[in-house]
Amino acid sequence: MSDRNDMMFRALADPTRRAIFERLCREGDATVGVLTLGAGVSQPVVSKHLRVLAEAGLIHGRRQGRNTHYQARREALAPLADWTRRMAGFWDDRFDDLENLLDRMDQ
Repeated sequence: MSDRNDMMFRALADPTRRAIFERLCREGDATVGVLTLGAGVSQPVVSKHLRVLAEAGLIHGRRQGRNTHYQARREALAPLADWTRRMAGFWDDRFDDLENLLDRMDQ
């Protein structure tokens, strides 16, 4: 797995960062001030979380005057979706093997 993917998994492991990312996905562009409202943490903490999300490639910021508007990059989740599909296939195969073993044991 690449360093970028590792960064994405680490970024999304934090519940506050995950909530910020989900909010950007649902509501669209937002400034740090808007994201701080209802986040349950201070503006400097939200800014730090945004930096981690940006470094992981999950969001990007666009300057507009004095503010930066952040937007989710949903396409950055493709490696996570691929990994989930591979793991689902892995477990499906294991469950099939277990079922076959149990069937043989019953005979």
